[in-house]
Amino acid sequence: MVETSRPWHPSRMKIARGLAVTMAVALSGCATTATHPAHACYHANESVETSIGFCEAVRSGDKLYISGTVGAGEMPAATKQAYDALRRTLEANGLTFANVVKENVYTTDIEAFKKAGDIRKGYYGANLPAATWVEVRRLFLPQFVVEIEVIAEYPR
Repeated sequence: MVETSRPWHPSRMKIARGLAVTMAVALSGCATTATHPAHACYHANESVETSIGFCEAVRSGDKLYISGTVGAGEMPAATKQAYDALRRTLEANGLTFANVVKENVYTTDIEAFKKAGDIRKGYYGANLPAATWVEVRRLFLPQFVVEIEVIAEYPR
């Protein structure tokens, strides 16, 4: 697993600078990987993630759990933004969308997300994961319109 800090997409940096909220996340202990050798944390932007209390991704055994990755603005651009960020996290950890086995999507407009389906399929190709799509009233920040979390599996 690669543990590096790299800049977020410019729109994510703008959003991150505006974060003044602390949220409790189940993965908040990921920064201490030495006490959990089977629990390795990957940060895309460590200072922002640790200030909020989460890891971009956590490897546990042969699974990589990627936190909800957001897109802001209008669909379908927000959908592409989120999947591009997921691709970068997968690649930084030696994986591709072919390794994704489960996807959860939370969106403020399920109909708009459905219309962006061809964008989504372009990332997965023929390797479609199990998926759950849910419409929600609001995401972490009001400008977010889609949040996608995935579980990927390393080859055995």
